[in-house]
Parts: sequence; C-alpha cells; structure tokens
Amino acid sequence: MRYLPHTDDDVAQMLATIGANSLEDLFASIPADCLRKDDLDLPGAMTEWELNKHMERLASEMAVCPEYLVFMGAGSYDHYIPEAVKQLLARSEFLTSYTPYQPEVSQGTLQAIYEYQTLTTRLLGLDVANASMYDGASGLAEALLMAVRVTRRKKIYISSLCHPLYRQVVRTYFEPTGYDIVELPYLKNGRTDLSQVTDLDACAGIAIQSPNFFGCIEDIESLAKKVHADPKTMLVVSFTEPLAYGLLKSPGSLGADIACGEGQSLGIPRSFGGPGLGMFAAKKAYLRNMPGRLVGQTKDLDGRRGFVLTLSTREQHIRREKATSNICSNQGLCATAAAMYMAALGGTGIRELACLNRDKSAYLKGALAHAGFDTPFSAPTFNEFVVRFPGDSPETYGRLISKKIVAGLPLVSYYPELKNHYLLCVTETMDREDMDLLVKEVTS
Repeated sequence: MRYLPHTDDDVAQMLATIGANSLEDLFASIPADCLRKDDLDLPGAMTEWELNKHMERLASEMAVCPEYLVFMGAGSYDHYIPEAVKQLLARSEFLTSYTPYQPEVSQGTLQAIYEYQTLTTRLLGLDVANASMYDGASGLAEALLMAVRVTRRKKIYISSLCHPLYRQVVRTYFEPTGYDIVELPYLKNGRTDLSQVTDLDACAGIAIQSPNFFGCIEDIESLAKKVHADPKTMLVVSFTEPLAYGLLKSPGSLGADIACGEGQSLGIPRSFGGPGLGMFAAKKAYLRNMPGRLVGQTKDLDGRRGFVLTLSTREQHIRREKATSNICSNQGLCATAAAMYMAALGGTGIRELACLNRDKSAYLKGALAHAGFDTPFSAPTFNEFVVRFPGDSPETYGRLISKKIVAGLPLVSYYPELKNHYLLCVTETMDREDMDLLVKEVTS
C-alpha cells in the first residue's frame, strides 16, 4: 500500500521548481557520516487480516481486565464509566474539536472546559482551575515551578511518597535550572517525614501526595500549619486518585495552595497508560502565575452569556520572559470526559463511589491480615495499601500471574528497602469473590 499521493511526475515538477535534481539533493546539508546508507530492516508487508491477527497476538501478551484480575493501581485505576459519558463524548462536536486557537468561534468547546474548571474547583476545594495540564506528572512539575515564580525562592522539598514517575518528571523539569530539590523520607506509619524541613524562609514550596504512593492518607491540615509558619512557603498537594476527595476533605479546605494530579479516574479508560488528564487548581491570589490556560465567562454586546480564554500566558501568546509555562495545549477531550463523569455522578454519587472503593479495599486488607500477611503502614488508606508477602514472593507473584491474577505492583524497584512488598488496589470493579480468590491463591 502506498502512503504518498505524489506520482513521479509530481515529484519531478516540484524538484524542478526548487532547482534540485533529485530527492537526495534535499539532504545535501547533512554530513555523509550521519546518513543511513542501507535500507531499514523492516518485516514484510501483511494483509489486513494478517495484521489484525498480529495485533491480537501482541495484545494477548498484556495482562488486562477483564481476562485477568488486576489488583494494581499505582496512578492508573480501573473504574466503571457510565454509558452516558461514552455516548456523549463520541459526539462529533466534542470528539473532533481541537484546542480553541480562535476562542470566539469555539463557544461549545469553551463552555465544556468552563464546566470542567468549575467542577474541578469544587472537587479540590480551591478558587480557580485551569483548562487542564498534560497529565498528573507535568501538573506537579508545573506547580513547583509556579511556587518558585511566586516566592522567588529556589529550593523545594518533595515527599519521597509522591509517585516515583512524577518525581522523575520533576527532576527532568528542574535539571537545567540549578534549583535545589530535596526529597523527604517517610515515617514508619507510611506518611511523609517533615523533620528535615528546617529552613522554611528559603523554601519555595513543599510537595506531598495524598493518598500517597503507598495508598496512605497524609495529614494535610497539620502539614499546612507547619508549612505556613512561613507565610510565603507554598504547600502543593498532588494526587493520583481524585475520587478519594469524594470522601476525604479537599486539599484546598485543609490549607493547600495548589492541588494537582491525574484525572484518569474520572471517566477516562486506562488505555495501556494514556492519555491522561492533568488537573490543576490554586488559590485565586496566584491566578496570574498559573500555567496553561483558563476559560472565563462573560457577556457579549447583546448581554448574552459567552466564554473566552481569560488567561493564556504561554509563549505563543506573550513574550517568553513573561510566560508562565510552555504548555501549548490542554487535554480538551479528556477534560470534557471528566466534566461529563463528574456531572453524571454528582456530589452524592462521587461520595458513594468513594465509600465503595474504601470499603472494598478495607475488606481485602482485612482478609489478608487475617490470613497472616503483614500490612506494614498504619496510616489510614483509601483504595490502595501495601502488603508484605512472606517467603519467595517473586515466585508467588509469577504463579498468580499464570492463574491470571496480578497481585499488585512490586515496590522493590522504586524502594529497594521494601523487598517482598506489593502495592494492591481495589476499586468498585472488584467483586468479593475476586478478592476471596486472591487471598485463597496467595495463601495456597
């Protein structure tokens, strides 16, 4: 199958127009030792049906629901998505619309984003939310850069219980800046240890995650009091499971200056790791330092309600030195999905769903503890928790996978001191029979 529409005559005419003799002349400026001289080692072409079978074989190598029982969250969660969300999101007005570069003619898209921002501020308990970031990791990095801009300080603390991949993204963002990044250890109860924070007057911000990577709920209110002992230092609360705030008090109500994280749980399928949705909210005082864009409501000359890009402080719109980020778009479709999901469930539905997640997770944690397994961290949890498997746990883990059960995420690659420790997750998609089967198999 040919993918280029140009005939040999078309190519010859274009070359003649620009004064080149051959296609190779277009690459004459590239040094010869940088050019590939042999053909790419690609497999032969397949028919449509052969390609479908090949993709099915590749897909079968992945352990995914519903064929497997996957007790794994760690930043990506399996939740039921209402059919109404799927059907509405598939409408062409949403599915095919692009980021509003001409906002005055994108009223439907802007209104959808405005509704998303409104629901986000209610969920996170803060004054303003932007039109979304790329994902939770970029949201945390941008939040810490924002803290640096606001305070004009160059030192940040970040909890070692923030998602390991989020911390890696933060280090990548900050590597060229020369700013000082200090990781805080964790306590025996599974919460962040702030005892090493002794110089708040030099600190731009402190970032924690709640529920954290161990699934433990941080004491945000106490942390906020300590952080705000210096009025300039900012508290950034990150998250990977926004549904937790259907049950827990919101970060803003507990004293967070910025709340940011991953919104995949809100009506977005896991899709083998993406796309996601970076949620970002802050206090109104920091509005003009927020990254990305923000949609506002106004009235036109005839008094009719309309929507505009109130804030779009990015490099394409203003001078680079005044830009708050180089975020050049937003996850428009994913943000719309999250708005539909939150609106479909409502406050009562989100709370009931959060309670269901908490209760099911508590059931499995209790069943494993009753079976003799150690749950090393005593801090309260939401729908994830850490358990230590005795004996040769990698062998047990592999045996369970052969029975189509994924018993959580091994933590040793992220925390070498936690050998034989696994992070398990339970959402509303797991039945009691599924959890009982896990306990039975892991103890056999």
